[in-house]
Amino acid sequence: MNFRATLALRVVNSVFQRILRLNGNVPWQVHFTSRVTCPERIGIHPSVRASFGMSPCCYVQAGNGIRIGEGSMFGPGVKIISADHDREHLDRHLPGPPIIIGRHCWIGANAVILPGTVLEDSVTVAAGSVVRGCVRTGTTVAGVPARVVRER
Repeated sequence: MNFRATLALRVVNSVFQRILRLNGNVPWQVHFTSRVTCPERIGIHPSVRASFGMSPCCYVQAGNGIRIGEGSMFGPGVKIISADHDREHLDRHLPGPPIIIGRHCWIGANAVILPGTVLEDSVTVAAGSVVRGCVRTGTTVAGVPARVVRER
């Protein structure tokens, strides 16, 4: 994306976020088509914030917390969901461990990261994958459910 397009997107995002209050409680820029819940429970390295502003149609639900390490990036349509619904009370979420995304991870378009997932450093998640569990450093995962396709 060139400088003009990036600047235009930042302006549009700012209008939606600061004036129209869509994701208005999020302290960093979020793409105007994305949604973030419980941003106060997200620990995000400053280098990752730009990825949220550039990636459209993402959904980040941080009920149980999310930590995102330096240099990680997200494709469009990524879903990061940190809490499951309580089956007996669908308006509530179940407590659990946070999602941890390490340093220099790449999460491809339309991937889904489920509650309790730990992505160690330099993990690649292929587009459209659904990830739950621990993915070791330098690993590439793909599929539904995600399986290891390459290890460094």
